[in-house]
Amino acid sequence: MASKLEQELQNSIASVPECVAAGYVDLSTGMLLGVKTVDSHPDEILELLAAATADMFQGSNVVTIENMFKKARGVEDGKHYFHEMIVNSENLLHIFMRGKVNEEHVLCFVCRKSANLGMALTKARSAIPACEAAV
Repeated sequence: MASKLEQELQNSIASVPECVAAGYVDLSTGMLLGVKTVDSHPDEILELLAAATADMFQGSNVVTIENMFKKARGVEDGKHYFHEMIVNSENLLHIFMRGKVNEEHVLCFVCRKSANLGMALTKARSAIPACEAAV
């Protein structure tokens, strides 16, 4: 499982413009299931990726906002309202996307800030099926 996922993450890094890292997080367990980077990063940072991703998608305020949006729009299914989050830092573009098959899985990409956002999103979205199938 891990080697196939890691291969798909590597393929994704090659296809997403200016991508320097990709990770796959299971929100239900809080585990980082796979990660690939073009540079080495301290283990502490990689270990925090899963926790930070869980906070972004499952923090109490985020869940409250999701529920308010769903109520206002008359949505009664059990699915999550937020599917993607984009974070811009000083030098990087961070893309977080829920899985299509399993909403408790999140695919994460880190690109250089100079990457074209639209192209990075398009390529990142196209990577979801292969990464999900590898788990």
